[in-house]
Amino acid sequence: MNFAREGLLFIAIATAIAAAAFGLAVARRSWGLWLAAFVLLLLALWVAYFFRDPERVGARGPSLVVSPADGKLIMITEVDEPSFIKGRAMRLSIFMNVFNVHVNRYPVNGTVAYVHYNKGKFFNASAEKSSLENEQMSVGLETTPADSDRTTRVGDVQRVLVRQIAGLIARRIVTYSKVGEHVKQGDRMGIIRFGSRVDVFLPVGSAIRAKLGDVTTAGVTVLGELPH
Repeated sequence: MNFAREGLLFIAIATAIAAAAFGLAVARRSWGLWLAAFVLLLLALWVAYFFRDPERVGARGPSLVVSPADGKLIMITEVDEPSFIKGRAMRLSIFMNVFNVHVNRYPVNGTVAYVHYNKGKFFNASAEKSSLENEQMSVGLETTPADSDRTTRVGDVQRVLVRQIAGLIARRIVTYSKVGEHVKQGDRMGIIRFGSRVDVFLPVGSAIRAKLGDVTTAGVTVLGELPH
């Protein structure tokens, strides 16, 4: 099992605390300490489980849009997106609970053209207003039907925006993206610690293949297809 590098320190600390508690329980021969050590072991296992980072293989294609996050598709709506798409867009919102894998992945091949951090509030990530008011990181991708071999055809550029949104518990968004770099569909783009949400904005006219309530898997589930 692979683990996200952002979680290694937390895993090490939780493991060390659990090991120390067991050592103390053995030395003191106290049932209360044994119980506390067992609880701390369960906590350490949960920390490792939370930061798991499995490899993902799924459908790939220049027109396909794969899910950027594990979770549940809670909203599909047409909205105005003025920051990167600069117009109407289809927004698909994926809510991640504390049991989901929290590593996020790129939904398409492309070039990172926009990275913007917005310090905000920490409303429930499933709420509509969290998309605008919560702390968030936005990554804008420019993609073309020929991006798989890194050649660009004039007029084919499509814009896709991924927005990592903090929730009630989440207090740390990590994004690896840098403007100008070429990224591959399904590759890791960052992580959000604890319950949170990821929105993906697609051009109007995209064919949405997922439906409300679907359970999504980052880098695997196909959300839709870009306009041809």
